Amino acid sequence: MTQPPIRPVLAVSTAVFRDGQVLLARRGAPPLRGLWSLPGGRLEPGETLAEGAAREVMEEVGVACRVLGVAGALDIIRRDEAGEVSAHFVVVSHAGLWLDGEPSTGPEAAEVGWFDPHHLPEDSTEGLTGIVAAARALVAGS
Repeated sequence: MTQPPIRPVLAVSTAVFRDGQVLLARRGAPPLRGLWSLPGGRLEPGETLAEGAAREVMEEVGVACRVLGVAGALDIIRRDEAGEVSAHFVVVSHAGLWLDGEPSTGPEAAEVGWFDPHHLPEDSTEGLTGIVAAARALVAGS
């Protein structure tokens, strides 16, 4: 039996800023378990990118935020041992401002913290530094 073709999955994330620092979560589940990343996940049917970005931050780390706009987009493409595509996520990353709540851990976020955007953890997801820089510029212009 042949597998259906892999199709890109649309996901969202948000660089939430508070007092000049950005909120990161260490992923507690695959894919990318153990790496620091922006809170995020799959976009649900019927929600806008901004709605999904805010929802994912609340679900993943318990923080309410105001989404300001799109900071950038990244492709996360995984390949199996044979080089075939096994997963493809298109992550639309946003800039946001903290509104309420203290970040907490859960099934998706094994650890959370506020970081200086100029000194991000080395063990982070690919493209994080560029997205955080773009998000910081959006926040500065708001």
